[in-house]
Amino acid sequence: MKTSYVSYRLDPRRQALRMYWRDSQGRRYASLGGLRQALATQHDSMLFAMNGGMFDPSFTPQGLFIEAGKTVVPLDTATGAGNFYLKPNGVFYLTTDSTAHICQTAAFRNNGRVAYATQSGPMLLIDGRLHPAFRPGSANLQIRNGVGILPNGQVLLAMSRRKINFYDFAEYFRKAGCRQALYLDGYVSRTYKPAAGSTQTDGDFGVIIGVTIPKP
Repeated sequence: MKTSYVSYRLDPRRQALRMYWRDSQGRRYASLGGLRQALATQHDSMLFAMNGGMFDPSFTPQGLFIEAGKTVVPLDTATGAGNFYLKPNGVFYLTTDSTAHICQTAAFRNNGRVAYATQSGPMLLIDGRLHPAFRPGSANLQIRNGVGILPNGQVLLAMSRRKINFYDFAEYFRKAGCRQALYLDGYVSRTYKPAAGSTQTDGDFGVIIGVTIPKP
């Protein structure tokens, strides 16, 4: 029997975790399959991938996107409608020493040591507590994916296999031991994890989060 989530735990200090949007020619990877194919030409194998945040109609990342130390899209501190602006929202980022962090948007500071970052919202967990807007039994059901940080510094990436509300999705990360967790996106979400039988390679995204190893 399949579990209710496709999940992947990794130590970013030991495994290659990156965020992708466009290749060196400015072409969007778009789908998980597109990223896998591009990585193969670089002699990398994709172990895991999922969409990594929301995007506008032009597929530009909504909110902050930092790639290889370069700020491609600035931090969005505005107010607005929709999940992204359900405050507090937040940022998932990797530093140059390969440690992972999640913080509220208002607390994010780039000290020049941020290697990769994606902004999204709402926060799922804030210091171990569920976002105050979430309610048990909510009828707001969607496929959802998100990211959390475990006490040992590992990253937990997960997507629900069935439609779920925000409360239950946040509870998943809380029960796993995370104190900070961030929602990435909803019904458009896809996950590639062949080891768990999830071989989705479709989708049409902005940012994609990928875990790779060099090909033998």
